[in-house]
Amino acid sequence: MKPAERETKRKNKNRRAAILCCAALILLLPTGLSSCDKITGSSAGDPVRREVFAMDTIMDLTVYGADGGEAMNQAVDLIHRYETLFSVTNPDSDVAKINRADGEAVSVSPETWELLERGLAVSESTDGAFDVSIYPLVKAWGFTTGKYRVPERAEREQALKKVDYRKIRLLPDNRVQIEKGMELDLGAVAKGYLSQKLMELFRKCGVDSAIVSLGGNVQTMGRKENGEPFVVGITDPADGSGIYGTLTVENRAVVTSGIYQRYFTEGGRQYHHIMDKSTGMPAENGLASVTVVTEDGARADALATALYVMGEKKALEYQKANPDIELVLIRRDGTCFTTSGLSFRRNRAAE
Repeated sequence: MKPAERETKRKNKNRRAAILCCAALILLLPTGLSSCDKITGSSAGDPVRREVFAMDTIMDLTVYGADGGEAMNQAVDLIHRYETLFSVTNPDSDVAKINRADGEAVSVSPETWELLERGLAVSESTDGAFDVSIYPLVKAWGFTTGKYRVPERAEREQALKKVDYRKIRLLPDNRVQIEKGMELDLGAVAKGYLSQKLMELFRKCGVDSAIVSLGGNVQTMGRKENGEPFVVGITDPADGSGIYGTLTVENRAVVTSGIYQRYFTEGGRQYHHIMDKSTGMPAENGLASVTVVTEDGARADALATALYVMGEKKALEYQKANPDIELVLIRRDGTCFTTSGLSFRRNRAAE
């Protein structure tokens, strides 16, 4: 099949599976914001909402409380700062500097160093099912370039020789070193780290409560204005747009990884972006999506990828050993399993 004939689809899950709310809002563009940054909420005490395009996705942020406007301004600044630091495609980012250092140690920001530390902790606990050094393999498949292709086995094996989180060295004074030929990509943990830092920022600013949706990452602080918990929708992986079910959460991150988020079709077969480094291929284990619910956004983000790669049996074993996380596992046949600590309601239309 010629490249031009390949069907490629990339779906933004935020817009279809984020926060369920009924309020109708008027979008305003305040002075100093780009056309991609939209804000609502102008009266004192009203919820402040903003829509931002960053990290290759649409982000929706809502804060409640008298200091919401200032908190939101600081939040947008933080988003753009982190995007500059963590982007694998921005030549000025910390990640790009590490990748082109040719094996030498590189000084990075404290945030990048911490993010790598958080990611490596999940790598250790999942025996490498999550690995920020998987970039050479993902790139070979075209998921970072948009030039989707199925690499030959020899090419996959060559890429996998450059993948090993154990060869990432975190050195004193915020320095990072990787072996020559390796490349990092923090995309599978950066949004979760960002959502966690946004919650910390909102608390410092004194807002009453907040909810953010950053791609497949939702994180909440406190409750809604009426005192009820937030309700978060989980995308139906069968179509990538409907709501499979809803979760009621408070002070939790809800992060989903699924086969519908980024994929392409070639030769009548669909290939998704969640790579299994044991095969060099997209992970195939009967799961369509994994949703992780826990307090920490960065950990939830990394685990959503890792547990998808591990498959249902190993994911549930991991959850049993780590009961502070809860899971929603949606299988390719449309059935699901949820752990006992969740308030989950399945949408009848998805049954």
